[in-house]
Amino acid sequence: MTGPLAGLTVVELGGIGPGPFCAMLLADSGADVIRIHRPGDAGRAPNPVLDRGRRCIAVDLKSPNGIAVVRRLLDRADAMIEGFRPGVLERLGLAPDVLRSTNPRLVVGRMTGFGQTGPLAARAGHDINYIAQAGVLNSIGRPDDKPVPPLNLVGDFGGGGMLLAFGLLAALHSARETGAGQDVDAAMVDGAALLMAMTWGFAAEGRWSPTERGVNLFDGSVPYYDTYECADGKYVAVGAIEPAFFRALVEGLGLADRIDPARQTDAATFEQTRKLFSGAFATRTRDEWVAHFDGVDACLTPVLSMAEATRDAHLRDRGTFMTVDGVVHPAPAPRFSATATASPAAPASAGAHTDAILAGLGFGPAEVAALREEGTVA
Repeated sequence: MTGPLAGLTVVELGGIGPGPFCAMLLADSGADVIRIHRPGDAGRAPNPVLDRGRRCIAVDLKSPNGIAVVRRLLDRADAMIEGFRPGVLERLGLAPDVLRSTNPRLVVGRMTGFGQTGPLAARAGHDINYIAQAGVLNSIGRPDDKPVPPLNLVGDFGGGGMLLAFGLLAALHSARETGAGQDVDAAMVDGAALLMAMTWGFAAEGRWSPTERGVNLFDGSVPYYDTYECADGKYVAVGAIEPAFFRALVEGLGLADRIDPARQTDAATFEQTRKLFSGAFATRTRDEWVAHFDGVDACLTPVLSMAEATRDAHLRDRGTFMTVDGVVHPAPAPRFSATATASPAAPASAGAHTDAILAGLGFGPAEVAALREEGTVA
């Protein structure tokens, strides 16, 4: 393994969404991530991108012998990732305090929607529910329409998996300094709320409505932070917040004689400015406008589809996307100057490394055969 996390061993109890995303981030940066599947998952196709870079073992967590296998694995690990509802890990016999009785430095990352505590801790949900509960979803959308789910990026990935990865690394640093591991309670409601830190600051300053959507700076209410349809039905994104950028945008659109840059933030001008912007953008195709503004700091970019993004000159130059076994992947990020990461390995099927992992734990061929025969591993 190469990358800044080389030498770190993480055990991932297989799940969906934020837990696997966290595991992917760690694996991308060089950690040896061992994913535990159920025996019934053996042979099932993995997610062709999200499950990349791990070794996989299939173990029956309802079997005492299976729990013994997992315990032996965790005795040698630095961290574990789990995404069960609160209490499930304990019922399996894998309570964090039990695990740390034999591995005091173990860090246990616990990924949930509502958290390990609180009235909703045991409640089922998905990204949309967590960001709605956290006050995020109500802020996204037009004022005359219903809230718009931002895919599942805010709860599952930004406020979930990425926050868990940060928490794990913070706890691992503490364990290295103190010799004591701990639990990381990563709740998507907490993470989604945290992502709104700047917005809460704006609200405290009276610059953001905490109850209304579509009337604030970044939610499409101002004409200089929005998207516009072009002649070919495609869109450009405009983020000309600063006066210099707004002035460059107005001049580039040929509207200098009709829009006064000094009144950029005057709400009384918004309707007319938006109308003028819309009319101007409708006269050329998206790519013609992009070419027209090439080299001009007007904060204008094309709204690219996923397929178009893989062909974009800037993203190709940076290697933002890569192909692994014929499948397009977002490349590992961020980039490291001294501990470069390797290209991630294609996802392995459930249980693909069972024998090798068991051998590494000291199980002999006869013991492995017995575990297979009784259905404990696959």
